[in-house]
Amino acid sequence: MEHHDVIIVGGGIAGVSAAYELGRAGASVALLEQESQPGYHATGRSAAHFVQTYGNPIVQSLTTRSDVFFKAPPSGFCDVGLVADDGALFVASEERAHVLSELRSASFRPEAVVIIDRYEALELVPVLRPSQAAAALYEPGAGSIDVHALMQGYVRGIRRSGGRLSKGARVCAIGRRSGRWVIDAAGTALTAPILVNAAGAWADNVARLAGARPLGLKPMRRTMATLPIPLQGGVPRWPLAMDVDETCYFKPDAGRLLVSPADESPAEAGDCYPDEMDVAIAIDRLERLTTIEVARLDASWAGLRTFALDRTPVVGFDETVEGFFWLAGQGGYGIQTAPTLATLTAQLVQDLPAALPAETVESLSPARFSG
Repeated sequence: MEHHDVIIVGGGIAGVSAAYELGRAGASVALLEQESQPGYHATGRSAAHFVQTYGNPIVQSLTTRSDVFFKAPPSGFCDVGLVADDGALFVASEERAHVLSELRSASFRPEAVVIIDRYEALELVPVLRPSQAAAALYEPGAGSIDVHALMQGYVRGIRRSGGRLSKGARVCAIGRRSGRWVIDAAGTALTAPILVNAAGAWADNVARLAGARPLGLKPMRRTMATLPIPLQGGVPRWPLAMDVDETCYFKPDAGRLLVSPADESPAEAGDCYPDEMDVAIAIDRLERLTTIEVARLDASWAGLRTFALDRTPVVGFDETVEGFFWLAGQGGYGIQTAPTLATLTAQLVQDLPAALPAETVESLSPARFSG
């Protein structure tokens, strides 16, 4: 029987970041990942852009507070920058241009974005159709996140602090004895007083195993595809470009153009694959938004984004099951909010004062679903 202070189920960005912060605080941590590598399902299939104006106000506040970590990670965390300074652009037609002002006004940091005209938008992304880009909301401080460097930095930190990362460790059974959790993970028995449920699309399943009430988390499929860059002269320095209604986005990525129809199709927890219709929709929306004519695709794939009913992450101890901690429901914002949520998790698990405002902590708590 392995004895730990905390057991974390789920090796995506939520689990590895929480294990990193708990390990830095001196806790003995075991991180259990059912797949052959961390970040297999959602984290490794994300467009991974740091955008402070993305998501609801709570998500935006969490993202903004993660900015310091991404721009200046802890000493020894990584040898490369975590965020490229390529920006993000929300474009609107003449009929939808009024929405840009509403987005800016609702932003957690309105000073971080600026509304620009058609000519400035086309200078940033020349392939936009002028009719679809009458104006745009530009966030120059946004940028692509190096997910590989981020995950490796977290994993190295876990190992430096003496934490255990177990791959291929599917949780088969969870029990509670004498104030401690006892977990069977692929034949290995582990025990700890606190269990952190960071299982993503499987979080409700883990709750059931532990005797906690599921929260109705909804896994959603997100489709992405890549195609050749349609220009001569190398990869352009375009920002992430998205229509203001969030029905399509695209950006240069690893020498190709990444595009998504921004779909959210209900899915089951498991390995998911792109639907041909969703890929076709992505191409159609890209061609409507830009002057690009898609001749062929290089690849397509799909990943899972798991949302709580109010589209806000769930972070905190379960109200009725002792020692059961939720870290789930990050939706499509898990990577960019990970540093803040990991720090909060470490503070709450250790019964330390939270660095976030009390109303934010309350808005994240699973207690909001009671009754």
